[in-house]
Amino acid sequence: MTGYIDPTKEVFAQFRENDRAGPIHMLNLVRLRDRAAYGDGRTATGAEAYAAYGRESGPVFTRVGGRIAWMGGFELMLIGPSDERWDHCFIAEYPSVAAFVEMIRDPVYREAVKHRQAAVEDSRLIRLKPLVPGKTFGEIPQKPR
Repeated sequence: MTGYIDPTKEVFAQFRENDRAGPIHMLNLVRLRDRAAYGDGRTATGAEAYAAYGRESGPVFTRVGGRIAWMGGFELMLIGPSDERWDHCFIAEYPSVAAFVEMIRDPVYREAVKHRQAAVEDSRLIRLKPLVPGKTFGEIPQKPR
């Protein structure tokens, strides 16, 4: 089975069309390959390639106003496929949809993303609207944070 690494053009078009005001949160779940899969034959571990992606794309992420809002270390799949694991779990915050689009169109980012593509075996990237937290599980507040 091939993992999910890049968005499809159709889904990315939906992402851009939903250009509401305010920040967006992107939940990232990333599983790395043991060995990176570079097309040019260079060798690295998945972790080394993903670290290169972070180093090279980080200045662009910061310049567009991005920040890491939350990060956690995967421990156990309590509900879900028992063999599923994630090497990186974090929420990145962007000031707007336009900021995210600006980042991925930046030439420096476009070069850096090649490391991500080589490093990642599977991933989930879930766009979220920040809300004010409720006091219990069942509450779904409607006002943005």
